[in-house]
Formats: sequence, C-alpha cells, structure tokens
Amino acid sequence: MTDFGAETQFFFENMIETMREADGVGLAAPQVGVSKRILVVSPSGKKGEALVIVNPVLREGNGSEIAQDGCLSFPGLYADIVRFKKIRLEFQDRAGKPRDVELRDFFARVVQHELDHLNGVLMIDRIEFNKRQEWAASFKKAPSRPG
Repeated sequence: MTDFGAETQFFFENMIETMREADGVGLAAPQVGVSKRILVVSPSGKKGEALVIVNPVLREGNGSEIAQDGCLSFPGLYADIVRFKKIRLEFQDRAGKPRDVELRDFFARVVQHELDHLNGVLMIDRIEFNKRQEWAASFKKAPSRPG
C-alpha cells in the first residue's frame, strides 16, 4: 500500500472505531471486508492508544506461551493458542513511515492474532479437531441474529 491520504486515514479511523465498538483489542482489514494488509491494535483498550499497522512483516519470534485468544469474528468463543512471547515486526505506520519494533507478551499476542487474519488463518484453524467440533455444535444451537 502506498496511498496514505485522507481516504485511507478515514478508513483507519473507521477500523479503530469498529474495534472499539466491539470492545476488541485488534481488528484486521479482512474482518471488515477489505483485502488489504492493514490492522489496528489497542492492547490496553484505552481510547487514543490504537496503533495502525500497514504491510506488516513478522521478522522474528522468540519464546512461546499458551494463553486464551478471543476473536471478534467468533464472539464469546475463546481458545488456548500457542503464540510467540516476543516478536520483531516491520511495518508502515499510519503516515507510511517504516517502523521496526519489538513487541512482547499480550501486545505481541494481539498482533500475531491479527496477522493470522491477514494470512487467511482463523483462530479455529489453530485449535484441535475436537474443540473445533464443539464450537461448531455451539454455533448450530445458538439463536440466529437478524440482519
């Protein structure tokens, strides 16, 4: 992506607002129907602390930990997922400036989860078959939402 003009800035703000309205800590462009390598994250959940990440590349991952992931695409469902504890990420910020950062712990987890969306991987793809079957059954039993 090379255009970081007003229309793109508006899209970034819409993504941040969508994430906040859903009480999320991360959102990837494909989750809102846009096939671009853009994600927004706010691991603290505090207003004004969202980070826009464009064209991310995971350069390094170290350590691992198992912790719960949730996903705005699957409300109310959580699973223990193995992720790197520390990552090195290269990306462009919302102004198009190249960045190279090291992220740890929950911040690294959130970014890895959103990177999965950019790469066509869903949280359910990272869990064992039996757990995935339980989830499928719970979706079939859940009342459908209008709209």
